[in-house]
Amino acid sequence: MSVPHLTPAVEAPTAAAAARTLRHRGLRLSAARRSVLVALFAAGRPITAEEIASGAGGIVPPADLASVYRNLETLEALGLVRHTHLGHGPGRYAPAARQDELAACERCGACAVLPPETADAVRAAVRAAVGFEPHFHHTPLAGLCPACAAGRAATTAQERTHRVRPR
Repeated sequence: MSVPHLTPAVEAPTAAAAARTLRHRGLRLSAARRSVLVALFAAGRPITAEEIASGAGGIVPPADLASVYRNLETLEALGLVRHTHLGHGPGRYAPAARQDELAACERCGACAVLPPETADAVRAAVRAAVGFEPHFHHTPLAGLCPACAAGRAATTAQERTHRVRPR
């Protein structure tokens, strides 16, 4: 399991603001780094390194996957990017300024942003029960999305209906 960087999130609400932060810290804004930032900010959701390398749906030119990972690592160490794990697939990346806490479907990989009051209530319940202070950035709250839960309920009902009874 990967470990999140402990670098505080940098308040950079746009790709241009993130670029200014890079320059302010003495780093170059290479074309590859610019593409990664543009893809992350334009996506509007956490995306994989593979999606960025393939051009993020036409948002940026395709790039070398190793270069994308190197740039993501640098950007994460600076506090500009964070990664999260949605189910069993690859890590996904988003601008660190987006402090959304997520719920993820462990079956299909769909994710949803937890409303702040819901995240606060869950955190309070966990804190009261076991003393932990949970966060849902790196590892989201896992469960089944409504569609997968409905499919599971229908499958369970069918299994009960078609169960062979002993004579």
